[in-house]
Amino acid sequence: MMTAIPATLMRGGTSKGLYFNAKDMPGDETLRDQVLLAAMGSPDLRQIDGVGGAHPLTSKVAIMSAPMRDDADVSYLFLQVVVDKPEVSTSQNCGNILAGVGPWAIENKFVEAKDGVTPVRIHMVNTDAIAVAHVPTPGRQVEYEGDARIDGVPGTSAAIPIDFLDVAGSSCGALLPTGNIIDEIDGVEMTCVDNGMPVVVLRAADFGLSGSESPAELEANEDLKKRIESIRLLIGPKMNLGDVEKKTVPKMTLVSAPQSGGVVNTRSFIPHRVHEAIGVLGAVSVATACMLPGSVAQGIAKLDAGDGEKRLEIEHPTGFFTVDMDVALSDGTVDVKRSALLRTARKLMRGEVYIRSSVWDGK
Repeated sequence: MMTAIPATLMRGGTSKGLYFNAKDMPGDETLRDQVLLAAMGSPDLRQIDGVGGAHPLTSKVAIMSAPMRDDADVSYLFLQVVVDKPEVSTSQNCGNILAGVGPWAIENKFVEAKDGVTPVRIHMVNTDAIAVAHVPTPGRQVEYEGDARIDGVPGTSAAIPIDFLDVAGSSCGALLPTGNIIDEIDGVEMTCVDNGMPVVVLRAADFGLSGSESPAELEANEDLKKRIESIRLLIGPKMNLGDVEKKTVPKMTLVSAPQSGGVVNTRSFIPHRVHEAIGVLGAVSVATACMLPGSVAQGIAKLDAGDGEKRLEIEHPTGFFTVDMDVALSDGTVDVKRSALLRTARKLMRGEVYIRSSVWDGK
């Protein structure tokens, strides 16, 4: 016997995952996690007995429910299903999977479509923050085809601009979680930022790297991975994240001088694999670090001084990530007034995902 669960498989930004309605899932969190592990096929490096794609970027889940806040249209819980371990994490947001939430919410009648563009106010449950996705809906239908291109995704799709509201400090309690612009561990300087995603920004040069190394090269460097993980475990508690050994935050981002005309070049550990691009909210936090006077990134970034509205092109292994920011600088601090970016999404399949009834009988 198998249990069928309604689901939609979607690409959101440079990630891919299953999108569920909360009413179709178990209410008990432990049982819910067992269901998601079974659906994705974890733990298994190939996820061969599930729909996961054998990589953290393709082993993601969104669960939507009626809004838990009066200022939202829908509430979105993000879950990272670990590929090779029986673990499911809710310790972070995912700005890529977020890109598919607006279209999903409209097509599943959480939001009434307008003729033209439909704004969807999304409550990101993981950090209790709000994002507004502007979904193209000509003729009151979600439009997936268009001419917007984002690096890391082949072809073009309809543009979905996303504004992030009140995300500074949403995971750690402060934009600068440690209270410092510069922290030092084992002789390595770093800047810790939480502007929607807890990120530790480090100089690639401090690890003997140029910053141009490929993700595969970095993943093959066992000594480097051990050193970065050691720093992550030590800095995590100082960022108000507690013991992070089994958490997917903070992300560890190596920065170097831009190589292709951007503001800064990045390589991001997420945290145990190296991102083929960079996460949405990770890019926002890195962009924030670039604008923070005295930060590790600010000393490397090619950026005009001063505050106000700026467009920052963050380089990553497969191209650029564009972040629009409006900030005010005062006495060495940054007041983030607005963070925005452009993503795309595509509906890949809608139907039912099957799991063994011994895991859950659907009741």
